[in-house]
Amino acid sequence: MTIFVAGLLVFLGIHSVSIVAPRWRDARARQMGENAWKGLYALLSIASLIATIYGYGIARQIPVMVYVPPLALRHLTLLLMLPVFPLLIAAYLPGRIKRLSRNPMLLAVILWAAAHLLANGTLNDLLLFGGFFVWAVADLISVSRRAHVRPVPSVPASPMNDVIVVVAGLGLYAFVLLWAHARVIGVSPLG
Repeated sequence: MTIFVAGLLVFLGIHSVSIVAPRWRDARARQMGENAWKGLYALLSIASLIATIYGYGIARQIPVMVYVPPLALRHLTLLLMLPVFPLLIAAYLPGRIKRLSRNPMLLAVILWAAAHLLANGTLNDLLLFGGFFVWAVADLISVSRRAHVRPVPSVPASPMNDVIVVVAGLGLYAFVLLWAHARVIGVSPLG
């Protein structure tokens, strides 16, 4: 559990720098150079994500139950997950979906975390999905209050992007639901 919690804290911590200290972040990026800052940020993100995933795998071997979710919540979980992949893709393919959702990536993380909190009741699930949920809500609030938000690199805006977002997102959802989740995570969302 120590590796899991440490990895999660570092991952969410570095992703919270712009929430709690945006001026400090910008000053460090200017001092180091934007590419060096992004390189360090990427290395810390990758290392802490690997520690989180590895530690989560260990924590799953000795689960500590906090609550037992009702079986009916699995259906709600599947429904909440439906827009997650289209929203993730919409962050990089601007169109009407991105414009209306304003921050599709954070909305996707919020839905993903909330859906998984409904279906899972172990301590490590609460820490992982609860941590991401709280972080994403805090970041969404922070982004809406910031005067300057760094743009996400993306392709040019187009109405066709919305079609691609929906088709590719739902296709990716089906792939994860029907095959990848069971193979990669070890649990089938369909029971």
